[in-house]
Amino acid sequence: MSDLKFKISALSETPARTNVRARNFEIIVDEPQDLGGSNKAPNPVEYVLASFAGCLNVMGHLVAKEMGFELRGLKIDIEGSLNPEKLFGKSDKDRAGYKEIIVRLKPDCDAGKEILEKWVHEVEARCPVSDNIQNLTPVKVMVD
Repeated sequence: MSDLKFKISALSETPARTNVRARNFEIIVDEPQDLGGSNKAPNPVEYVLASFAGCLNVMGHLVAKEMGFELRGLKIDIEGSLNPEKLFGKSDKDRAGYKEIIVRLKPDCDAGKEILEKWVHEVEARCPVSDNIQNLTPVKVMVD
């Protein structure tokens, strides 16, 4: 199978709000008021967690089907912590991104513990967003 390519286009609406086009969809990115935004949408790091949850959901259902059990539903709670000092140029002590992300999956199914341990391992291993978060991906940022 050949590689899939995904693209977005974004335009700054204000210093804290960005309008993003992904296929035929518009996504608004904003900051909370205490970080200079108008609090009209999730901020970029919240979207990282949302993307992770969306990917885990898709993979969770796909892998459950492959493993032969019914996943009736999946509750996903994700939290991450980061130090904003680098973001605001106050310190280089910590990295700018998340220091840690904790994911709690609560599957609604009849599978036993041993099956669920195999399932969660496979879900995490095959989730592209998990892979991008946990591994180095070459990124080139250029000015046109």
